Amino acid sequence: MRKLDHNKIEKKWQKIWEDADAFKVSNKVYLDRPDKKKFYLLEMFPYPSGKLHMGHVRNYAIGDTVARFMRRKGFDILYPMGYDAMGLPAENAAIKGNTAPAKWTEKCINDMVDQQKRLGLSYDWDRLVNTSSPDYYRWNQWIFLKLLEKGLAYRKKAAINWCPECNTTLANEQVESGKCWRCESKVEVKIKKQWYFKITDYADDLLDGLEEIKGWPDAVKIQQKNWIGKSSGAIIDFKLKDSKRIIPVFTTRPDTLYGSTFLLMAPTHPDIMEIVGDVAEEKKEKIKNFINKTVSASIEKKDIKDKNGIYLGVDAVNPLNGKTVPVYTANFVFMEYGTGAIMSVPAHDQRDYEFARKYDLDIIEVIRPDEGGYDGSAAYEGPGELVNSGEFNGLKADEAIKKITSYLKSQGTGRKSTQYKLRDWLISRQRFWGTPIPVIYCSSCGIVPVREDELPVRLPDDIEFSGVGNPLKTSKKFKEATCPKCGKTGKRETDTMDTFVDSSWYFLRYVNPKESTKPFVSEDVNRWLPVDQYIGGIEHAVLHLLYSRFFTRVLNDMGFVDFKEPFKNLLCQGMVLKDGAKMSKSKGNVVSPGDIIEKYGADTARLFTLFASPPVKDLEWSDSGVKGCYRFINKLWKLAAEECVHEKLTEKDDKEFEMLLNLTIKGVTEDIKEGFRLNTAIAKIMELVNSIKKLPAGTKIKRKGVEIAVSLLGPFAPHTSNEMWEMLSKKSRLDKADWPEYDKAVIKETKKTIELPVTINGKLRAKITVSEFDSKEKVLDMARSDERIKSFMEGSEIIKKIYVPGKIINFVIK
Repeated sequence: MRKLDHNKIEKKWQKIWEDADAFKVSNKVYLDRPDKKKFYLLEMFPYPSGKLHMGHVRNYAIGDTVARFMRRKGFDILYPMGYDAMGLPAENAAIKGNTAPAKWTEKCINDMVDQQKRLGLSYDWDRLVNTSSPDYYRWNQWIFLKLLEKGLAYRKKAAINWCPECNTTLANEQVESGKCWRCESKVEVKIKKQWYFKITDYADDLLDGLEEIKGWPDAVKIQQKNWIGKSSGAIIDFKLKDSKRIIPVFTTRPDTLYGSTFLLMAPTHPDIMEIVGDVAEEKKEKIKNFINKTVSASIEKKDIKDKNGIYLGVDAVNPLNGKTVPVYTANFVFMEYGTGAIMSVPAHDQRDYEFARKYDLDIIEVIRPDEGGYDGSAAYEGPGELVNSGEFNGLKADEAIKKITSYLKSQGTGRKSTQYKLRDWLISRQRFWGTPIPVIYCSSCGIVPVREDELPVRLPDDIEFSGVGNPLKTSKKFKEATCPKCGKTGKRETDTMDTFVDSSWYFLRYVNPKESTKPFVSEDVNRWLPVDQYIGGIEHAVLHLLYSRFFTRVLNDMGFVDFKEPFKNLLCQGMVLKDGAKMSKSKGNVVSPGDIIEKYGADTARLFTLFASPPVKDLEWSDSGVKGCYRFINKLWKLAAEECVHEKLTEKDDKEFEMLLNLTIKGVTEDIKEGFRLNTAIAKIMELVNSIKKLPAGTKIKRKGVEIAVSLLGPFAPHTSNEMWEMLSKKSRLDKADWPEYDKAVIKETKKTIELPVTINGKLRAKITVSEFDSKEKVLDMARSDERIKSFMEGSEIIKKIYVPGKIINFVIK
């Protein structure tokens, strides 16, 4: 009997697929089909580090399984791959190893392509996108110019991390314990003019759009909603004493304004050092040291348990009662909220209360509880009526908010305002390996955009990677440029764009990756998009996904695309763990995909990552689990090889097996198509194979069972499945064969239904009808989707799901 040689089989089929352009798809094929069965499937593209890890393998195995399934269901599949190739690692490699970032990146991409091809991934490789190519970042620059035209790109002052020794800006990741990662100098905070995209103009639209995305996990939508963070309140202007300068603060509680006894500013507020301009130098130095220390601590995401601050040496005037209040900067105030400055009411905000106690600041009660009095032992944050608030005494808080806001507006010192935690997108990076920002600074004309016909503004090749300063400033030929307006010599912007710009529209470029006159062809993009299924990690729930939604809306408003949401459905896969922890070199628990592929084969690696856990859950690595998947593939191989020796097959009826066969086809189809239940789909195939083993050899029913099992396994383990299919004397490739259909009549004859009680916290709330063959996941989904159950659980969190097959479901909620 022929032995399974996975290395030989994998090379054979990878060559067949490559020679046949097996997975290439045309943009025009969609036009020729009356049924318009298209499917755009996409995984979040990786940073080309040069080596795949098991998380990559799992991510790509999920996507490839669905792609292969959908092709065989008759869909035209757009399934591309690319590389998010700009960023800090390539620049660090250039500094350490004196290697040009472009050369380092190219090698890493080539290495990753080779590894991905070893996995048998069915990408349309002709559509490969590399964001570090001028052919790609040219269109980043084009989009920037379009945003600039619309007033959605602008410059303003912002705080940056600065290393005085290296004379360079540092990313947050480069600040370690408040020091520069390279020279260990103390990091300072500097204020610098930088470029922004005005994403806040789209805050409401981004928020409202979340309701329309039905195929996204609720957890992701909640994270985006919280990140946007809409709040209604008032902007109140506090004038600095003996000055014309104003500090605007945002508050949701203008009713407590009489109780504001001090102001707090975020340490990264760009106006702090101007506000303290006349303060003694010794005091200024203390303020600077406090700011540097505080910002460094917040970068490292330390919990802010101790409320610390420093008096700025200036006072402001409360616009309602005329009293002076001191102005501090504090470690628990952030630029991400409101205006970056808050009015502090210690009697009615616990954080302010703790700060006031620490720094011996006044605490004035202005909201009296409906029952009892205020004892001053802690902040009272509940409802009540106003006291110590002049003409507003006796008002309930809700009424006072309206009246005080109206009064402030009449005095020109306040106004109603809706604020967002969402801030405009800071895109400036003081680094080399990113997209050059296409503007020129001219002494006569000011900021002048580069003409579109002069794009791309290319990264120069005469760069010195010393680790000191911004590398682009070392290139004279890059810095000096002719002003497009007046023809004088100007200076190019030496900041580059945040690499999130690259990933905010790459899914559009895949449609026309070689188009040289525009970023994409709108007609083609409007046919393929939105992406039908997007797959990636939950860590991208906010920034990448939010920026992609923003870019798509901007392009929609400009008339380039006819949709606003880029991704219809989103799957966030779990991590791959070993010994309970995420795999990492520092923990010494890394498993090399290359080693697994070499020893057990690519199909085993794929099958294990899909079988060991549902895609949305974390997967715990198991050597015995890998061996188990390898044994299963060999078991089916042996069955297929044995079937090949029987030239004549005998008839044998087996209604029970026919029923199992049809139920397996139905179950596997539904598991893949409806819920990404890939682990249970594989379990069903394994059960089928165990039943096939019991059938007598040389019978038509056994041959049929083996063929169906091989066919169903095809998307999960494509190399060995295609080889077994060929062994079974099939003329066409398995990946070109139709997906097996089940006989509804056979299932109808055998199907039994059960009425299942559904309880919440032990109380009966509904009954649902299920099939005795429905999977646990399907039954739980049906229960959660029941309108009666949904109404009882609205606003609650499920903390436990209990399912006793055929007996009961209980949801424990809080």
